[in-house]
Amino acid sequence: MTSTETHRYLVIPATGAQGAAVARRLVGEGWQVRGLTRSEASGRLPDGVEHFVGDITNREQVKAAFSGVTHASVSLPVLCEPDRVAACVENIIEAALSAGLRRLVFNTGNRVPEAATEVAAFETRRAATTALLGSGVPTTVLRPPIYLDNLRAPWVAGPLVHDRVLRYPLPSDLPIAWLSHDDLAVATVAALTGDGLDGATIDIGGPDVVTGPELAAEFGAWLGRTVDYVAQEPAEFEAALAHLFGAPAAAMVASTYRWIATSGEGLYDDDPTKVERRLGIRLTSLRKWIAAQPWNALAGR
Repeated sequence: MTSTETHRYLVIPATGAQGAAVARRLVGEGWQVRGLTRSEASGRLPDGVEHFVGDITNREQVKAAFSGVTHASVSLPVLCEPDRVAACVENIIEAALSAGLRRLVFNTGNRVPEAATEVAAFETRRAATTALLGSGVPTTVLRPPIYLDNLRAPWVAGPLVHDRVLRYPLPSDLPIAWLSHDDLAVATVAALTGDGLDGATIDIGGPDVVTGPELAAEFGAWLGRTVDYVAQEPAEFEAALAHLFGAPAAAMVASTYRWIATSGEGLYDDDPTKVERRLGIRLTSLRKWIAAQPWNALAGR
């Protein structure tokens, strides 16, 4: 976009890991940013972001959040009830149209399989994509793969550092174009500001496509020792998530990994240069990302 008019960006939500990365990137590039959060507590809100308290299930609060903004980055909370997700999307569409939004970038939070599934986490995002693209709001949809930042979780980092084992609930032979939250932010900002992207649905991913053992080998190269990959049982992964995010959210996330284990071939495999060419960006190599993380601190004792 080449307009010289002032841009004002809304990020929904702005305190989650993905939204916060987008908000930080926008602020770092000098844009005015408003961040929608559900809580008055703004301690996790990136510096320089205007705090707006609201809930996307509340029509009037969403409309107020969009007031005066020109662009918006939107991802949905971990909701599995289709009717509830649809209502949130309707609130966003109504508010965006009322504000005369120039570009909305919707992050599905995961790839969406080509054929319909029985997994709510996929199907609610498929429905949201269809609604937004057909709404009249200038929309670009980004569909990321698995996030590298998931590997920073203590139940992953601990065994990695202490036991030389990389445990994650993905089949060992499944190629993944792992993407960092920071590179998600780079892609989102490019989609918000780039020309010719209205109506586009773009599968984004990192520049390195690796299987589980290949990912473990990258960690081993940095740690200076052999690291083995173990395909974790989704039930074990779900139990670990439940301690942090609660049982319903953990069950929803784990359901995607169960589907991937049997049907995920080809879902996360990309041409590593495709998204860079489409969005005009450069993404971070897997090796560089690994080297930048404080693995000992993440692993704890």
